[in-house]
Amino acid sequence: QVKYKKDDSPVTEADIVSHKIILEGLKQISNYPILSEEAEISYDERKNWNKFWLVDPLDGTKDFLVKNNQFTVNIALIENNKPVLGLVLIPAENLCYIAEKDKGAYKNGEKIYNASIRTELIGSDSNFHSTEETKAFYAKYNVENIKRYGSALKFCKLAEGEIDLYARLNGTMEWDTAAGHIIMNEAGCKIIDVETKKEIVYNRACLVNNHFIASRNNLNFF
Repeated sequence: QVKYKKDDSPVTEADIVSHKIILEGLKQISNYPILSEEAEISYDERKNWNKFWLVDPLDGTKDFLVKNNQFTVNIALIENNKPVLGLVLIPAENLCYIAEKDKGAYKNGEKIYNASIRTELIGSDSNFHSTEETKAFYAKYNVENIKRYGSALKFCKLAEGEIDLYARLNGTMEWDTAAGHIIMNEAGCKIIDVETKKEIVYNRACLVNNHFIASRNNLNFF
């Protein structure tokens, strides 16, 4: 069964079931508050949170609905507005990407790192949310090879070196990016807010991220 939120994004029974399972599990291992896509909390209630879980129980609901195996489960631990622990699970492929601050990034237990120095850049775009602005950005930097992935899988592909950059010049939410953010950071990559020109931060009053460019650390676009 599929329902639609106010922004016309779909939500399925799987979103809700995953949300409940994850919240129950996190509550068993810590007392940190939890912010989930399926249970938003007002800024007044969360503005003083120094450490909390940020969860997308099913990222890529459209990918889930078309059965392309590219939906993910994203769980991040945020401390002082930055992710310090992240897990991206791709259930349909039995893949798990995980990272902890200063301890590296791993794919099914094997360390990953993007050490690429290729000059013919490989970009990435969303399966369902591409924009003319994104196409123009890639054209500006002569990025012709663009691979499409769903959900937070794009961040994982960047972390393991299969792509070089991912421009997202339309809306995403904090729970879409946080887990992939720390995985990328620990794998030699970054995610830069196009407005602040700094790494994106979390637990802002508005949970919609600014547009961003994710890339390996040895690339600069600002």
